[in-house]
Amino acid sequence: MKKIIILYLFLCLNFTLSAQNKDTWISFWDKDTTHLGFKDKSGNIKIEPRFMGFTIAHKFENIIAVSEEENETWKSYYLTKTGKIVGRDSLYVFDNGPDCENEGFIRFSDPKTDKMGLFNGDGKIVIPAEYSHLTNVRNGMIIALKDAAKEKDGEHFFWTGGKEFLIDINNKILIENFGYNDELNFYSLEKSKEKNPDPVRDNFLGVDGQYYSFINFDKEFKAWLKNILLTDLSKENLLKHSYDQITYWKKKDDDGWITKPKASFITQNYKAIKAKLLELKSANCDYHIFSESLNKFIFEADEYDQYFDNCRQAKDWINPVKNIVISPKDKNESGQDHFEFLRTKNGYKLISASSRKEDLK
Repeated sequence: MKKIIILYLFLCLNFTLSAQNKDTWISFWDKDTTHLGFKDKSGNIKIEPRFMGFTIAHKFENIIAVSEEENETWKSYYLTKTGKIVGRDSLYVFDNGPDCENEGFIRFSDPKTDKMGLFNGDGKIVIPAEYSHLTNVRNGMIIALKDAAKEKDGEHFFWTGGKEFLIDINNKILIENFGYNDELNFYSLEKSKEKNPDPVRDNFLGVDGQYYSFINFDKEFKAWLKNILLTDLSKENLLKHSYDQITYWKKKDDDGWITKPKASFITQNYKAIKAKLLELKSANCDYHIFSESLNKFIFEADEYDQYFDNCRQAKDWINPVKNIVISPKDKNESGQDHFEFLRTKNGYKLISASSRKEDLK
């Protein structure tokens, strides 16, 4: 039997950061709700409210992006827990928001070269600004794009050319020609001398001559759907694979999104859910599966905090939502049915549903 080597990057990283992250500070508003400050868990004020604009972090573990007004001008920078200021006017901004710390690291952008680099939680540059683009850190690894050209398409831009690598937090190349793929679970990494035969894994040959394999979320979900859920559509199995609370859309009287305990939701809608899921087993069923992020505007309760980062952005790189969208067989009919499954530490769970024909109860 071939020997499988588990990469311990994430475990070691978490152990290193645990001492730093014992006390997470929480953001709070001033009386006018115009400036943000931070308190510790005991309610002691650590930073008086003075931040605005790009300050979107709800929690302060090691390093955050902030902005404040000074002498009628704006200044932005990265701030560490010790009060160290780094990366002045070098915030990496995407989709109108700055980067958020992940695993104790945060990305920055050099305004002169438009290249990206990485700070650690102490504000030290661990990856210099020499890349066209970097993903956030995932299990101590980053997908890096180098020497690409930025082209604009209206209000948006995209990259052309360049080379992609998988690197670690020490800027060491692990895999060359590593194309971006947001379906890979980097926390599932296994290394071996030969390709991993697991059908839900993707294999890549590393520069060290070993194969790096990752679970592919799309393959994983489709295998789970076929072999676990659709083989047993009993009420008990649906309950087993449902989130504690299920959110559903109710059109009647403009009720909108409603949340209900899974037991009552499954019991009241069992026949409709079973009938619709049975369609997926039909060869002529018109459906698609999309990867999405958990909607922070719908799933606002504290129980969902674990699925969002410190800036309340969905952690879809580890907890994606798989949305099954079923279209009607009659193309003249409108509307679609939706079943959303969240990837949790206990597997995929039904978290949301909507029906095109009738209101769910």
